[in-house]
Amino acid sequence: MPTSAVGNKAHLKTHTRESHSSQVFACVQPRTKNNWGANLGFTLMELLVVIALIAIGTAAVSFTLRDTSQTLLERDAERLTALLESARARSRSSGVPVVWRPVVETNSNNTPAAFAFEGLPPQALPAEWLSPQTQVAANSLLRLGPDPIIGPQSVMLSHQNFRLWVSTNGIEPFRVSRTAP
Repeated sequence: MPTSAVGNKAHLKTHTRESHSSQVFACVQPRTKNNWGANLGFTLMELLVVIALIAIGTAAVSFTLRDTSQTLLERDAERLTALLESARARSRSSGVPVVWRPVVETNSNNTPAAFAFEGLPPQALPAEWLSPQTQVAANSLLRLGPDPIIGPQSVMLSHQNFRLWVSTNGIEPFRVSRTAP
C-alpha cells in the first residue's frame, strides 16, 4: 500500500503531477473586472474612422445613382439614334426616300406619343417611345435618304427638365448630345 512517506515512488508521481498542474495554472490568470475593463468599448479614434468610412461610402453611392427621368430620356435618345441609322441604311439600300416624323396623335401632355418612318413598310421599325413621358416637338422632321449625304439635321427630346438632341452633320451617323447643334 502506498504511503506518503519520503522516498515512496507513488508519492513522487502524484506530487510531480500536482506541481506540474499548478505550474500550468499559474501561467493562466483568471480575468478580473479590472483586466476586462480596459478592453471593452471603442476608442474615439476608432469611432471617427468608422464614421468617416460610412460617409465616404454614402457619398460614392449617391454619386453613382442617377435621376431616373434623365436615364429614361437617354435611353430613348440612344434608341432613336439606332432606329434613325437603321432607317437611313434601308433608305440607301432600297433607293426610297424615308422621313421620320412624330405622330400627330397626342398623349395626356398634348405632345406626340409616337413617331413614324414614312417610306418604310409598316411595322418595319418600332414606332413608340420607351418612356411615355418623352416629348418631342410636333413639327420635327428628319429626311433620312436615299442620298448618302443628307444635310445637317437634329431633333430635341425632352423629359421634365432634361433635354437631349439627336443630330447629324449629314455625313456622320446620328449622335446624342446635351447641347444644341
